Amino acid sequence: MAEERPGGEYDWLFDPASKPGKQTVTPTAPPPTSTLPPPVLPKPTGNVRRPGIARRGRWIAIGVIAVPLVWLTYLIAVPFMAWSTVSTVHAWPDGARPADQPGTTYLIVGSDSRKGLSSDEQKALKTGKDEGGRGRTDTIMLLHAGAGRPLLVSIPRDSIVPIPGYSTTKINAAYAFGGPELLVQTLEQNTGVHIDRYAEIGFGGVVNLVDAVGGVKICPKEAATDKDSGLNIKAGCQIADGKTALAYSRTRHAYASGDIQRVQNQREVIGGLGAKLRQPATVLDPLRYFEVVNGGAAAVSVDDDATIPEMAKFAMALSDAMGSKGQNCNVPISDLAVHWDSVRAPEFFEHVRTDTTEELGDLCTKDGLPPS
Repeated sequence: MAEERPGGEYDWLFDPASKPGKQTVTPTAPPPTSTLPPPVLPKPTGNVRRPGIARRGRWIAIGVIAVPLVWLTYLIAVPFMAWSTVSTVHAWPDGARPADQPGTTYLIVGSDSRKGLSSDEQKALKTGKDEGGRGRTDTIMLLHAGAGRPLLVSIPRDSIVPIPGYSTTKINAAYAFGGPELLVQTLEQNTGVHIDRYAEIGFGGVVNLVDAVGGVKICPKEAATDKDSGLNIKAGCQIADGKTALAYSRTRHAYASGDIQRVQNQREVIGGLGAKLRQPATVLDPLRYFEVVNGGAAAVSVDDDATIPEMAKFAMALSDAMGSKGQNCNVPISDLAVHWDSVRAPEFFEHVRTDTTEELGDLCTKDGLPPS
């Protein structure tokens, strides 16, 4: 029989934990550490920029806009600055002139002006001293730009033509007698071609332009020396600097054909210049661009009606005329004494007057002589 335990207030004697006023607290165990991955929070929506990246983005955007704008400003500003050094001349004669004709015809004159050359440079370039007066023309060319390909025509300075108010003599005497006005009048009366624009460049301009583009390629078929011009070259293709290019353009004593070969050399130098000017480096290289634009400006004279846009068109047409897009030749002549051909020359200039130069055919030859 089980022992009966007294109850009541003495139960604690049998169960100490139940003693009044005393409780046993069982410590609570810490919660178990979770092994689950951290919760994935939703990504914020919309455009959230980090401050550093945003600033860099703004600077890049500003650069993309500013650099081309600055470059364009430079390309425009340089010609305007150079234009202030270009001289102007009155080139248009009084009296009757040929009526306006299709296209634009420019008269290009290479004078023996020493403008911009020091005494030492004149000596080095074998130009002789500037003795005053109007000087002479070493180069006379007509450039026609119209519906067809640009055409560059050499007029040999020894061409025998009548000069208004004077006798029949070499055409370069017109410039010596009456400057640009008489030269324009002489050409218009002998060709019937209306001349729209006039541009003249001196010795210094040729040298500066050639040197600015790093020289031009010439390909003489034979070696040549000329103490008067200072020319001393070997046969074959070579790069000519400004001094050599000028001498090559001026010499006639080194060749049996004299003035006829000289004008071919002049077109070769212009062609070399055109090839260099068409290179992207001319515009992309800021120093080269500055030297090209300013190189000949101080030695250039234009008619007093000329504008910058018109002369920019002139430069482009001249470059194209000596490239694959153009034609270049000599005025048709009948002999090496430089008498213009009485049949072929009028036909030639009729095509210029009517802007049909694409139809010149055999009338356009390098030396001006009839094709053999």
